Amino acid sequence: MYDEDDLAAIREAREEWEAETRDPVRERHGERKDRFATVSNLEVEDLYTPADVADIDYEEDLGFPGEYPYTRGVYPTMYRGRTWTMRQFAGFGTAEETNERFHYLIEHGQTGLSTAFDMPSLMGKDSDDPLSDGEVGKEGVAVDTLRDMEILFDGIDVGEVSTSFTINPSAPVVYAMYVAIADQQGVPREELRGTLQNDMLKEFIAQKEWVVPPEPSLKLVTDTVEFCAEETPKFHPISVSGYHIREAGSTAVQELAFTLADGFAYVEDALERGMDVDTVGPLLSFFFNSHNSIFEEVAKFRAARRIYARVMREWYDAEDEASTRLKFHTQTAGQSLTAQQPLNNVVRVTIQALAGVLGGTQSLHTNSYDEAFALPGEEAVRVALRTQQIIAEESGAADVIDPLGGSFFVEALTDEVEAEATAYIEELREMGEGSVRDGILAGIEQGYFHREIQGASYEYQERVEEGEEVVVGVNKYVMDEDTKPDLLHVDEGTQDRQLARLESVKEERDDEAVTESLERVREAVESDENVMPALVEAVKAYATMGEIMDVFADEWGTYREEIGVM
Repeated sequence: MYDEDDLAAIREAREEWEAETRDPVRERHGERKDRFATVSNLEVEDLYTPADVADIDYEEDLGFPGEYPYTRGVYPTMYRGRTWTMRQFAGFGTAEETNERFHYLIEHGQTGLSTAFDMPSLMGKDSDDPLSDGEVGKEGVAVDTLRDMEILFDGIDVGEVSTSFTINPSAPVVYAMYVAIADQQGVPREELRGTLQNDMLKEFIAQKEWVVPPEPSLKLVTDTVEFCAEETPKFHPISVSGYHIREAGSTAVQELAFTLADGFAYVEDALERGMDVDTVGPLLSFFFNSHNSIFEEVAKFRAARRIYARVMREWYDAEDEASTRLKFHTQTAGQSLTAQQPLNNVVRVTIQALAGVLGGTQSLHTNSYDEAFALPGEEAVRVALRTQQIIAEESGAADVIDPLGGSFFVEALTDEVEAEATAYIEELREMGEGSVRDGILAGIEQGYFHREIQGASYEYQERVEEGEEVVVGVNKYVMDEDTKPDLLHVDEGTQDRQLARLESVKEERDDEAVTESLERVREAVESDENVMPALVEAVKAYATMGEIMDVFADEWGTYREEIGVM
């Protein structure tokens, strides 16, 4: 964007500024630190000039909003047209309690629902399973059968609301239940909107919630993609999730690289199934973390769009623009929240949310200040939602498209994040001998991702303990008093009520219909057919989550963490 004479003059002027203006002050007063870096430990210079972005080609690298390579945003008007979807994560106790929270959030201006499930549901266990004892309804809502889903969406038109489901091993079952709810409400399947997390590769990389081994898990994911393309084309069957990779301790670059690589792996698996890239591409959505280092996060989001657009076009021959536009949900960083001085978390969340907005997110969840202790209480949830509304309505951040675009610092950092993330993706592709999918499966078996993430996590914690990385209220500006907020407590009777409903469903349902439907699921698995049509039948017969997942485990075996052991 600058000619060589201009750049030479800028470099010469900078050297003069350093010698005559900066260095004398630095020698007299010093600087706060010997080294300045992002949360992910990418070193940052004290000043950026056009010389730092000399290689940028405006049209090829930046372009305009809504146009390839989408660095500056996936829509031409971005938030000037409408703001991002405010999608607060909610779920606890029984379906009745979560339904009440859903209505509360909608009444207070939330524009999309996001569902948290309890641990038994996440792991495909029924509430009456011995392993579920003590965990029912504790981390999210308990869902055993279609009856729970009916209560969960009581009074909510699924044709009018977009709903996100954060669930993975048992995601196909929950998706089948949501399709069944649409059928019950008379909502045409093609009008159903929402997102299923359903990112099993991420589970083996970071979050560690799984039932069957990686390859059959991937097969189930692709089944949902194929069914979704045919039946619910406005619904996103995968939310490729970097959030949990970052929560496990990765750097921003690792989060970006491993997330995009997972997305490319799903594309490759669908293409091998015989699907067209321009059918698959528009169905994918992504889910990123937003941490404290505001400029690093903005650079990460901008680099994500650019890498994705180029790879989808150049590696997979995508022609439809919708296949090259990376759309993503953002959640503020849960692992950054502190139990010490919890009201400080309001400020952290605001910074992180602002980074998501400045980076061009399509939807946003803001964590509540009390989440270092427990599930969020109503007041904390309201403050978290109001944080988004204040950013949208009062800050001006939503008034300009890509407001940090053109910043020498942000553009240089975007280039650096892109280069480092691309190097990771290329390494995985080499591990798979030209296939990103095979590289990821090999990396899972070899423990590659665990080593990379654990190394980054250890290095960060070492910096915190040495005081190089400041965490306000934890290793600096510490207070002795107890500032614990009022907390949400899940009713101790939750488990009893859930067990009573499950028992009632089992007594009332047609056992013969359940047995027949589960046999159809088994037949689909054995014949390598798409299991989704059989799952929809099974949930409509009120087969339980655990009964269905047991069929998968019986046929494919279960997976243990010891690398490659089943």
